[in-house]
Amino acid sequence: MEFGFLLGDQPLSTPPEEHLDLLLRNVEAGQRAGFTHFTIGQHFLYSDFRWLQPIPILARLAAEIDDHVRIGTTVLVGPLQHPVQLAEDLATLDIITGGKLIVGLGTGYLEREYAAFDKPYSKRYGMLEEQIEILTALWTQDRVTFDGQFWQLDDVTTHVHPIQKPRPPIWLGAMKKVGVRRAARSGDVWTITPQQTVDEVAQLVQIYVEERRARGLPLNPFPLRRELQVADSYDDALRDFAAVARGKYVSYASQGMGLLDQERVEREFLANVADHVLLGTGAQVCDQIAAIADRIPIGPLLIRPHWPGMDAEQSARYLERVGREVVAPLKDLRAVGFDALVA
Repeated sequence: MEFGFLLGDQPLSTPPEEHLDLLLRNVEAGQRAGFTHFTIGQHFLYSDFRWLQPIPILARLAAEIDDHVRIGTTVLVGPLQHPVQLAEDLATLDIITGGKLIVGLGTGYLEREYAAFDKPYSKRYGMLEEQIEILTALWTQDRVTFDGQFWQLDDVTTHVHPIQKPRPPIWLGAMKKVGVRRAARSGDVWTITPQQTVDEVAQLVQIYVEERRARGLPLNPFPLRRELQVADSYDDALRDFAAVARGKYVSYASQGMGLLDQERVEREFLANVADHVLLGTGAQVCDQIAAIADRIPIGPLLIRPHWPGMDAEQSARYLERVGREVVAPLKDLRAVGFDALVA
């Protein structure tokens, strides 16, 4: 089993240079702890917290990673960006990383971001599918013609191609059945969000697998996002998680993340998260991950090493403990294969 983590946001009160230093130190500590995937998400004009933009940040982090480590976006808000610029930026980033880039794309969930870019929020899913077609063409062809609903290209010459052939892997974010089917059609894998229970995920995995098999497309393990807290006991882990994560969950819910109920998050935080967060002692968390891997073909498992307000020392201690008590013990764990799933 491989492990990775999400490089995230910080309160606006954190100086930007301190925010960058935190990300760099997280990557350093993560590599020492055995993590092999480092990813970052994207928001625009966000409130309360600062998200540094993924492509320039990953270009900087590329100088810090070991040869066996991969970096990527989970996820870029694809429809807000013109596919030509996005294709060339990402191809350049793949070159900078030496062919270690993973391209995670999604539609996001904040309507105000679309308004700021003068993009139709109601058309975001169609825009994403069209964008992926254009990205693939620009990365794999010398000349491209495309006549779509949202973008048109007339026999244009391409000049920046990624190192990875035919292209970097595309991870597509999705939360519901329609989105999972879209991920099966258009990407290489579905990136599983952390707010869904294992039972919910298992049902969506079946939908994904059926769609891929119907189209004769290969099946690859699912990157699974999960929040994780290790402590000396389950109750301690639950308490520690609430202390660092409650504020961010409230922010997610208040800004419109559909999988979270704002009132319940604010009044009953622990009841709203305990069914989808990995919590307990190192041994208990290992057992929880093994149980998921026995049902779902996962890999890598992506966690969050810090929450807004934590400093670099806190994150480093967290990563060291998770590396010692979870990553190292599970290095030989193999998830269930697709042949074990219902055809």
